[in-house]
Parts: sequence; C-alpha cells; structure tokens
Amino acid sequence: MNLFKPFGVRGTEFKNRIAVSPMCEYSAKDGHPTNWHMVHLGSRAVGGAALVFTEATSVSAIGRISPADTGMYLDSHVDAWRPIVEFIHEQGSIAGIQLAHAGRKASTAAPWFGGAPIAIREGGWTPVGPSAIPFSNGYAVPEELSGAEIEQVVEEFAAAAGRALRAGFQVAEIHSAHGYLLHEFLSPLSNQRKDEYGGTFENRIRMLLRVAKAVRGVWPQEKPVFVRISATDWAEHGWDVEQSIELARRLKGAGVDVIDVSSGGAVAGVAIPVGPGYQVGFAARIRNEAGISTGTVGVITDPAQAETILSTGQADMVLLAREMLRDPYWPLRAAHTLGVKIKAPVQYERAW
Repeated sequence: MNLFKPFGVRGTEFKNRIAVSPMCEYSAKDGHPTNWHMVHLGSRAVGGAALVFTEATSVSAIGRISPADTGMYLDSHVDAWRPIVEFIHEQGSIAGIQLAHAGRKASTAAPWFGGAPIAIREGGWTPVGPSAIPFSNGYAVPEELSGAEIEQVVEEFAAAAGRALRAGFQVAEIHSAHGYLLHEFLSPLSNQRKDEYGGTFENRIRMLLRVAKAVRGVWPQEKPVFVRISATDWAEHGWDVEQSIELARRLKGAGVDVIDVSSGGAVAGVAIPVGPGYQVGFAARIRNEAGISTGTVGVITDPAQAETILSTGQADMVLLAREMLRDPYWPLRAAHTLGVKIKAPVQYERAW
C-alpha cells in the first residue's frame, strides 16, 4: 500500500505518507506553546502520522493571526517548543514547523470569540500588507510595507527558521497560502504595488522566492523545506493554477522540496466547490508539470481515498486536518482498514 510506504526527502525519511496539516489552536501565551500543544500535537504522533506540523507559527509579533497564536520570534519560544518536538520524535514521527506571517489578516480574535478584527484599544495592532487594501469590510486597512520593511520580514523568516532548528524541528514549511502575507504578494487582487514587488508575475513572486532562499540558506541541506500555497484564489483575475505551476518550478530551483497544495483565502466572498478531494487535481498538475513532490489537503477522510490519490500519482503525501481532529489515531485505523501491518505504540498494542 502506497499510503504506508516510506517517503524520502533529502536526508529525511518519513515512515509513511500521512501528515498532520497545520491547524491553528489559538491557545498560546505570548507566542509560547502550552500544555495544550503538547497533548494536541503529541497525540497525533502517537496516532502514527509520519509528519506532524505545528499550526501557523508567526515569525513576528505583528504577524500573528490572533494574540493567541504560536510564534518563533523570541529565543524563549525555542525552549517552549523543544519538549514538544522531542516527544513527537520519540514516537517515530517527524516534527515540522509552519513559519507564517498573517499580513493584512492579522490582529483578529479566536474563532470562539467571533474571529473579528481586534481594535488597537482592545489589544490589537495595525496589520501590514503589500498594499493598503483591507481583506474585506470590517478589516483594518493594512500599512503598505516599505522596501526596508520587506527586507526585515525576509530576515524574520530566516531568524525564525534558525530558532526552529535549535528547537529540533526536522521540516520547515513556509506558509504562502490562505490570504496571508506571502500569498498577498502573489495575488494581484491584494498586491497593487508599482515597485519591484508588484505588477508582473516575476515581481509578485519575488517576495516568496526571497523568503524561500533565506530559509533554505539557514536550514541544513539534509532537511526538507516545504512551501504551502493556494493554487487558486477561486476569483476572476486572481492567482491561478497556471501561475502556481510556474511558481513551483521557481521554488524547486530555490531549494524547496515539497509543495503543500491548498487553495483560496485571498479574498472574501468567493464560491469554493468544497467536496471530497476537491484540491487534489491542483497537486497533481503541479507535481506532474513542475516536476516537484506535492502534498494534498482538503476533505480527505477515507483510507481508500487517500490510497487512491497516492497510487495514481496525484501527490506524494496526504495532509489531514479536520479528520485528524476527529480521530488522532486515523493512521492506525487506516492501516487496519487497508490490511497493512504496522507497529502501534507498545502501550496500545493490546487494542490492536
């Protein structure tokens, strides 16, 4: 079964093709992960996933989606993450960090507090973006990043990657999807700059390529770098899959190993045809036309469905999000369903 075949990337081997997709938990304190993160991420490692990603972990305080997001912008964050990473690795899984900057979608409340933008007087902050265009009605107008501030963001990604390495992470993923800062530079719907970072395709991808090269520059050659992208904005005149394919070629040249393919998030109010495996076709096109490994995500719930995606060459890994919230032990159940013998944790063998 392809789902349980090892997957080698550079000097790293994943024991199977199942990854836990980054999922915001809104449970950090000043960017520091808590006991919640230990249990949340650790239980998914116990459950048998080969790769366990953190939530979107910000490279700066103003890059957090909410005040309760995790971060990797302080040295104290390294010590907070280290025991979580060590526990994941003790289970035979690999810990991956998703490095992120929320851009114009920053300074919002946790979903259970309504998810609305937080005013400065209530503890929020002014978000930044490629252009002074708010995400939607009710969102703050972001401050347009200057050239010097763009340089600073690139440096923040590199510094965060260095801290992640010190914490023991084996995989670094750059978040350039879902309408957050790096995706905002890619999409002409959110990027209307007139300088070297706006206008043409070459200019709009410049920021992400710079970040990718900066992260690759501090990340060891034997360890993989992933990039998550939204393959399409699902909106007219926005970012699309053809641009994603060419971007993937450029990212491969910059030392990126895997494209983690999602979609949407750049603009509000678009119709997205959500359904089982609705984003798999994007991962397949990028894999086959750009010649780079891909992961696919989005309503993947059934073991047979995941196996078909891999056996037909549409992706190299499957990333599960909500299904992993429902069942942290999905990989163990999938192995049982598909008739594959794998080793369960010794503490749980009597349930096998």
